[in-house]
Amino acid sequence: MVSKKIFILMTSLFFCYLVSLATEADSLGVTLEEISVTGIKQSVNLQESAEAATILTRKEIEENGIMTMRGVSDLVPNFYMPDYGSRITSTIYVRGIGARMDQPSVGLNVDNVPYLNKDAYDFDITDISAVEMLRGPQSTLYGRNAMAGVINIRTLSPLYYQGWRVFLETGNGGRVNANVGWYHKFGRNTGFSVNGSYSHLDGFFRNEYNGKKLDKENSFSLRTKLETNLGEGIRLQNVAAANILRQGGYPYYYVGTGKIEYNDTCFYRRFTFTDGLTIGMTREKYKLTSITSVQHIDDNMTLDQDFLPESYFTLTQKKRETSLTEELVMQGNVGGGKYGWLGGLFGFYKHLNMNAPVVFKDVGIKELIEDHRNSANMYYPIKWDSRMFELSSRFRIPTFGLAVYHESELNIGNWSFTGAIRMDYEHAAMRYFSYCDTGYEIYKLEEGVETPYRHVDINIDEDGKLDLDFLMLLPKISVLYRFRDDRGNVYAKFSRGYKAGGYNTQMFSDVLQQKLMNLMGIGSQYSVDAIVSYKPEKSWNYEIGSHLNLLQQRMQLEITGFYIDCRDQQLTTFPDGTTTGRIMTNAGKTRSFGGELSLNYGPDNHWNFNVSYGYTNARFREYYNGINDYRGKRLPYVPEHTLFLQGLYTFRIDKRRDMRLTFDVNGRGTGSIEWNEENTQQQKFYMLLGANMTMSLRNIELRIWGKNLTDCKYNTFYFKSMGNEFLQRGRGIEFGLSVRISVR
Repeated sequence: MVSKKIFILMTSLFFCYLVSLATEADSLGVTLEEISVTGIKQSVNLQESAEAATILTRKEIEENGIMTMRGVSDLVPNFYMPDYGSRITSTIYVRGIGARMDQPSVGLNVDNVPYLNKDAYDFDITDISAVEMLRGPQSTLYGRNAMAGVINIRTLSPLYYQGWRVFLETGNGGRVNANVGWYHKFGRNTGFSVNGSYSHLDGFFRNEYNGKKLDKENSFSLRTKLETNLGEGIRLQNVAAANILRQGGYPYYYVGTGKIEYNDTCFYRRFTFTDGLTIGMTREKYKLTSITSVQHIDDNMTLDQDFLPESYFTLTQKKRETSLTEELVMQGNVGGGKYGWLGGLFGFYKHLNMNAPVVFKDVGIKELIEDHRNSANMYYPIKWDSRMFELSSRFRIPTFGLAVYHESELNIGNWSFTGAIRMDYEHAAMRYFSYCDTGYEIYKLEEGVETPYRHVDINIDEDGKLDLDFLMLLPKISVLYRFRDDRGNVYAKFSRGYKAGGYNTQMFSDVLQQKLMNLMGIGSQYSVDAIVSYKPEKSWNYEIGSHLNLLQQRMQLEITGFYIDCRDQQLTTFPDGTTTGRIMTNAGKTRSFGGELSLNYGPDNHWNFNVSYGYTNARFREYYNGINDYRGKRLPYVPEHTLFLQGLYTFRIDKRRDMRLTFDVNGRGTGSIEWNEENTQQQKFYMLLGANMTMSLRNIELRIWGKNLTDCKYNTFYFKSMGNEFLQRGRGIEFGLSVRISVR
């Protein structure tokens, strides 16, 4: 309650400060420049709307070497996507909201196609035209799993650019990236493009057990794009993309020894395919858009799950998921823009088949089962039939959802009032199949001699079905005031966010293990209904902000303050004891408040400065896990600060040949980060220094780049399993050379 009063006081002072800035802007005669929008649901310039948004242009994307969403981390305030594990761990945190597994907290749309599975978020995207990041709940327009924000990515259009684009890059760690794109226009109204890319990495981390590099990677991608204007205001776009990934990964070092050292193979393999068809029809007073997509992911994650040089157990998780989506969006305006409206229907269906066996090996059988059982009954010890057996789990998880939404905007003078509502229904079912066929021999101990007493066969063959239904109402209200002559604005917004619930499939190995132990007369048996499913996460978001142009349009400034009240926040935990799975749990109540600042300043034609800063104070309000009370503790894995500083200097060497040289010095800061709910393990704030030098000559661009030039030591991930602590170190110094050629 005290924190909420403090936030209200801060917002009042913040409004006063914004008004003073606006007065300054008026005296300088500022006008806002036009910024293109990548998402189809934003009907106005984002700088003129009640949204905290960052837009990265193609030039900014190429200057910063961004080819995946991880490259956006820190450039956007309070946006953090750590680099750890493998590309299946596409974890994103925004304003204290995030998810390490299962449902994403941030929505992703690429060329209007919504990605439903976060396991496919981390992939190479070539020839990006623009990236738009909207922070804060976007659930009213974008629905499920957009409670922390949404990212819209647009790739280069063949109607805008025709010719060839070639990109080549090499660097340390055995890095090789190559991309070739062909863009062609057939007649006046039809364009087609095809892009092929390849990336390779030898890796930076070595397994001391066998001397091999862990994080090696090979990736192949192909994308085609067709755009055509059919006349009478009808436009069609179809984008198809496929990706093959072969990757090592999981360079987790054991805190006890400081070594990355484990004996079983780890890898991640993935194939993805997406196809999205967008058809738009524009009339004088309305616009109708249909977006149809199909998505498929087929992947295999195999782990030495104990990450030790001992044979405990391994996990394999194979998935095949196919998704279909359909969305109809209609926009219109009345009275010359005084009243605008947007409405839509959205439906999806996805079907997941998963096979997730856990294989127990010699040391795991001895220490986790035999020793446990024998300590309870030492006079009748047991020995397992074999030194390896499998706990098998298979799942079929069909999920479908329907949603209807509407947004109205009323403009009265300098004021804009917006109200929106969405009704979202989702049904998820799970059919599970559990299987184990093993056994053990009971011995009788008399005078130090063991003699066979009885053999016990263990045959577990079970199946069951679970169902979940979610129905959510997701409102949004905002008010915006525009300063005269379009010199900026100030706004306040209230909205609700929502992330879907689901199933803890990785806990079935523990369910089977506990059932096996229970058959032996020890341990406890889980309730499948209680341990496997988790509830939706919901939040109320209160936000104020302002977009301003200062110093005669040379400076663009965005300031935002927020307060988030979250219920049933989803957290990933490793259960206590000698367990083999991870579990998603609902952590009572949490709250987050903080602020964000984005600044771009170009004093002349040579210099340009960028600043992006985010602050988040995220803590538990209520969370008792049955053992400890975490009230007041900071949320784990959420950085308190994100910071990006950049200075660029460009001078023209030869005006006639358009020859330019650009120097770029930048810094990325993150932290502090609490690694556990107890707040006993922490990564302190760290800063990574980067520098680039780019020479451009007409259609050729040569770039020399470096990252973490001071070789800063930091960690990107922490977890605890079987009582053992593990960390992953961040990468050291990286450097490379890239060439970009455009031939029209």
